[in-house]
Amino acid sequence: MLAALSGDEGLARAARGGDLYGGLAAAAFQGDRPRAKVALLAAMYGQTSGEGGQLIGVLRRRFPDAVGYVEAAARAGEEGQLVRSRLGRTCPPPSTAWRERTAAIGLSPDAEREGDEREEVRLARRSARDRGRFTRNFVVQASAADWALAMLAALRRRLDGAGRGGPELVLFQHDEVVVDCRRADAPAVVAAVDAAADEAGRLVFGDTPVRFPLESAVVSCYADAK
Repeated sequence: MLAALSGDEGLARAARGGDLYGGLAAAAFQGDRPRAKVALLAAMYGQTSGEGGQLIGVLRRRFPDAVGYVEAAARAGEEGQLVRSRLGRTCPPPSTAWRERTAAIGLSPDAEREGDEREEVRLARRSARDRGRFTRNFVVQASAADWALAMLAALRRRLDGAGRGGPELVLFQHDEVVVDCRRADAPAVVAAVDAAADEAGRLVFGDTPVRFPLESAVVSCYADAK
């Protein structure tokens, strides 16, 4: 999602193999997949301390458009602005209490440089950073929800075309889709899921090289799907 949103060509190339963390590891982290995962999640969730904070610097150098995209969203959030998903889903506005609390920063715009350690200023900075972490993540997660809704609509249309007694869309939760069908219909359902994912990508992101691969498990019991 971040690669498609930001138009970062390097991140899009890293994602083409279907394993984004593996692609990132090969491109920027000497094959170390766990470190690549920590770095990307740190960038998306605003981790600035520890290993994640250090690794963001690597991402920023190699994938500047992607990191710049989430950092711009974070700055907007810290300033009390609204951010939006790809299809215009808007984040909640800051509360009156948040605005009153962060007004302390406005009382001393150079407080950090001056070493202003007043409690009200520390609380104001913390509140601003917290909202920045929220908006940084919102633009990606809400856009993922945009894509998921488009994918579900495309999939439902394909399944409805099978007629009564055909495959049924049972459940969608977070990043999982459950379809009930006869075993003989399973290959066609897998193909329908893949086609729906491609259609959603075109509808939401237009002409993008990014693909959104889905892994399918054909089982008789949901507990066996993992």
